[in-house]
Amino acid sequence: MKTFFFFVLICMAAVAASQSSSVSAPHPAANQKEKALWQKLGTSIHSIDDQLDGVMGVAIEDLSTRDQFLLHEDEVFAQASSIKIAILADLYLQAQQGKLKLTDLYTVQSSDLVPDSDIMGGLTPGVTRVTLRDLATMVVAVSDNSAANVLIDRLGLDNVNAMLDSLGLAHTRLRRKMMDVEAAKQGRENISTPREMMSLLEAIYRGKVLNPDSSANFFKVLSTNKDSYISRLLPPNLKIANKPGELEAVRNDSGIVFVEGRPYVICVMTAFLSNERDGEEAISRVSFVAWSFF
Repeated sequence: MKTFFFFVLICMAAVAASQSSSVSAPHPAANQKEKALWQKLGTSIHSIDDQLDGVMGVAIEDLSTRDQFLLHEDEVFAQASSIKIAILADLYLQAQQGKLKLTDLYTVQSSDLVPDSDIMGGLTPGVTRVTLRDLATMVVAVSDNSAANVLIDRLGLDNVNAMLDSLGLAHTRLRRKMMDVEAAKQGRENISTPREMMSLLEAIYRGKVLNPDSSANFFKVLSTNKDSYISRLLPPNLKIANKPGELEAVRNDSGIVFVEGRPYVICVMTAFLSNERDGEEAISRVSFVAWSFF
């Protein structure tokens, strides 16, 4: 792993920084070595972007210093299942506001079932009862689309977007339920930008959305073990609260990596991929060089 990291740095040392990206000035107290490392991080990510046959956007923030690396950060990308981060955030917000309880029970209905519902599809309609917290866990652990749709109905699509509006996230929208083919044909995709998804996660981390207990529970659920692009090349015992997403020619992953003493937000979005596996590998490589830096 480390050999790969240094190989990338050496190979791309001569690559000029693109005008479409930026690294915020490190904290005034940062020494020259840390500034150089930020520059090398940027060079490595540019290398990965240059090799990708598609479009990639990246937003990374050091939650300790607020320093950032940004690449195509304001481009709008289809989110696929990564939009479930916003659904989960509003679930915990409405529970905090007393509009619902995470222990509220729901009886599974056959009408709920849509493709890619690994858990809900195996339950007994009209009999099995699950809590809203159970549904949230399904949404994160196996990206269960039926569970996500039940939560959207319970929360209200407009309420999720109102929560996003309250944070000034105008380009992050929940516009349809999961697997709504007709809505997708009409161009109603669930969307965000790397910068806005980073801002949403940062706001939750800093207690701007949820109180401490709700924030802790939110990140606990979002950290439920899952296969993801951000985690693929990282140590297995590392706490990562994230949600990947995929559609045809689209691969995304957004979350917080809780490196001890130096947690950071990382949001990587790709689109127009000629090879979707390349998009997945690009996200994992960006995640690895970011982890190596932090």
